[in-house]
Amino acid sequence: MTRTAPVPATADASRAPGRALTVLVVSQVLGGAGTAAGITVGALLAQDLFDSTSLSGLPVALFTIGAALGAAALGRVCQHHGRRVGLALGNGVAAAGSAGVVAGAAAHRPALLLAALFVYGAGTATGLLARYAGAELAPPGQGGRATGTVLVAMTLGAVAGPNLVGPTGALAHAWGIPRLAGPFLLATAAYTAAAVVLLVWLRPLPARPEPAAKSPGGEPASGAGPHGPVRGASGVVTGATVMVTAQLVMISVMTMTPVHLTGHGHGTQTAGLVIALHVGAMLLPSPLSGLLADRVGGGPLAAASGGVLLCGGLLAGLAPPASVALSACALVLLGIGWNLALIGGTALLTHAAPVEIRATVQGLADVGMSVAGATGGMVSGLVVTGSGYPTLAVAAGVLALAVIPAVALRGSPR
Repeated sequence: MTRTAPVPATADASRAPGRALTVLVVSQVLGGAGTAAGITVGALLAQDLFDSTSLSGLPVALFTIGAALGAAALGRVCQHHGRRVGLALGNGVAAAGSAGVVAGAAAHRPALLLAALFVYGAGTATGLLARYAGAELAPPGQGGRATGTVLVAMTLGAVAGPNLVGPTGALAHAWGIPRLAGPFLLATAAYTAAAVVLLVWLRPLPARPEPAAKSPGGEPASGAGPHGPVRGASGVVTGATVMVTAQLVMISVMTMTPVHLTGHGHGTQTAGLVIALHVGAMLLPSPLSGLLADRVGGGPLAAASGGVLLCGGLLAGLAPPASVALSACALVLLGIGWNLALIGGTALLTHAAPVEIRATVQGLADVGMSVAGATGGMVSGLVVTGSGYPTLAVAAGVLALAVIPAVALRGSPR
């Protein structure tokens, strides 16, 4: 006799992924506000604390190194204990780091400030790792769109965060805290709320991803088959290479842009607006990029990112310092190029990684991104001190072209 599942249970199960995706969206809005607010003033805070431009890239380097370790640890936690625990833990650690930054700035203790920035970096890892959770919730063939939805959810908070530099700075000043530490007050509250939302409501997501859907040709998405191991390894390496290169290019230029603008007479609010536009460009195109990834694959998107990043770097380097509009356009191009690389690289890596270790591999790929960001944040200040901002921007743009041969060589057995 054939058994039929009860209709109410089936309907509830079909709604579960939608509810989980909504929870991810809410947590990403909150986490985006915390991440972007800290990025905007991190370099300026270090410059004020150490009275040196050459060390102004240190905060970005520290919290991206923290993100590297956080991505590795959180990837393992997600693999063994589920996305809910891993993502909530990351947001909680980021909240503690944000509070530590405020305490270090208030007490004028550089060691505490730098250590807290390191811990704060876990928030960056958590925000990006959530895109993989979105892909797991999607029906077959819609992983790119779900990834884009989770990423674009960061936009509301990420765009609002930098524009709250003034109000949060005023609040910090009223409490006897340095103005530049104000955005980290916002980050503390935002990350705490995100952790609570994930812990309480992200229930339906499985502890481990379900087996990957088969491709139209009948082969598992992880690349099994006669040539599966080679192609799978190639896809993982290519996806990681694309994301790492784009992160290095974007972080290098973005970190020094507020320093460049304020050094030529523009205010911190202007710098915050430029960064807000940049962060918006990083995230707003995500639904369209995800749709393209589902339609044409991650490879074409990854290759296109190299050209867009090159244009952004050249424009940033050649734009007159007095032109805020051109600087903003350059940062927007860098944001779009980064978005194409992230969506395309994520699609390549997720399609190729074996399901049994997928969350761990994803975490390790984000470790590479964090290390690249740390390198870019540290080196950018030294390059600007020695050769100037235009040299940094142009060199970063040229470096972005490396993603094109990486994608082109993906099909080679070598």
